[in-house]
Amino acid sequence: MAQIEEFLGQVSDIVWGVPLLVLLVGTGIYLTIRLGALQVRSLPYALKLAFSRNQDKKSDGDISHFQALMTASAATVGTGNIVGVATAVVLGGPGAILWMWVAGFFGMATKYGEAILAVKYRVKDSEGNMAGGPMYYLEHGLKQKWLGVLFAIFGALAAFGIGNGTQAKAVADLMNSTFSVPFWVTGIVLVVFAGLVIIGGIKWIGRVTAFLVPIMAVFYIAAGLIVMIMHINLVPEAIGTIFTYAFSGEAAAGGAVGAAIRFGIARGLFSNEAGLGSAPIAAAAAKTDMPGRQALVSMTQVLIDTFIVCSITGITIVMSGNWQDGSIEAGVLTASAFGTLLGSAGPYLITFGLLFFATSTILGWAYYGEKCFQYLFKNPTAVKAYRTIFVLFIFVGATASLDAVWTLADILNGLMAAPNLIGLLGLSGVIIFETKRFQKKAKEEQQKVS
Repeated sequence: MAQIEEFLGQVSDIVWGVPLLVLLVGTGIYLTIRLGALQVRSLPYALKLAFSRNQDKKSDGDISHFQALMTASAATVGTGNIVGVATAVVLGGPGAILWMWVAGFFGMATKYGEAILAVKYRVKDSEGNMAGGPMYYLEHGLKQKWLGVLFAIFGALAAFGIGNGTQAKAVADLMNSTFSVPFWVTGIVLVVFAGLVIIGGIKWIGRVTAFLVPIMAVFYIAAGLIVMIMHINLVPEAIGTIFTYAFSGEAAAGGAVGAAIRFGIARGLFSNEAGLGSAPIAAAAAKTDMPGRQALVSMTQVLIDTFIVCSITGITIVMSGNWQDGSIEAGVLTASAFGTLLGSAGPYLITFGLLFFATSTILGWAYYGEKCFQYLFKNPTAVKAYRTIFVLFIFVGATASLDAVWTLADILNGLMAAPNLIGLLGLSGVIIFETKRFQKKAKEEQQKVS
């Protein structure tokens, strides 16, 4: 088993190596240029669309703009925001946080492009629900069905690791270490809760995540802001440290500028999933009259994930100074940082935060995996079987230690990005066309109001 884990680790390093990171960031830079830095120009309007009370209810789709955004946010705001950021700091130093922001900035353009294509090429399944994502725009837009099949295979399998087992294990570990709750108890509770939601399909997932994600995000952000206000004198120094080490390089585990760039970009993209092709599956379910409208809403997900939640984690870790203690593992570094700055309540806050984050990620990825599976088999009975197996696997993840499975899931997660990025680059002309079409309509709507 040790040899298998070592081999998979080596493969994972190759998959998540420089070529993929360059392709991920490069696609974001390319789209940013072609879209004229749309993520800056249109951000206020995008936020207005995302959080407006007057959501589109008449257009085709299964859930509202906001519910689609929360479903995608549920899948991305998970252990990566707490453990992933800590890992980036340990391996790449505080400077990794700056490169995480850089990846997030360009990732907003990537996320926008994914959502446009997802809505444009979505279809209705046999039960009248929307189905969309990279597999559909690779087949119907790029005319390369084999790439769509590859993406669907990788996505359906990866969901069991990154969106299921690893999340359940993280919750079970923390509940056991903090409250001495047996692993099997946590596993059963997660199975029952997730099962009741997942079996109900996207409409139930959308409703629950629309309720759960805002609560957990506000809870975690509030805790971070309290820490910063209590230690306001440390904030400027922490931000200065992030910028200094981004170009000089120092990490708890040793390293240089290259390590800061690599791990900052890798963990940033791993957290917000821009370019992986997962989030557009949720975007395709949104009730919207034009692809560009939902695309702007989807773009704000990176803002929430990287620039708010991940920043809270990263800045707090740097403020605490605990990143310099090489004996503290990444998995507990965030809890340690909050404990240093907030006292004994700190670790409990992180435990509850991760509980909400990981549980919501399970719900979001259940939908992603199901849609990938549906694309491959197009059989309602088979899809229901996938849901059942996915729910039962939560218990396995919470009670077993299957490092090889999690590493394999990381590999599959990275492999999802390759065909998706090919689709984004190959269909960039469609993204630009749909953007101009929507901007023209948005201008007409604004003129009518004024």
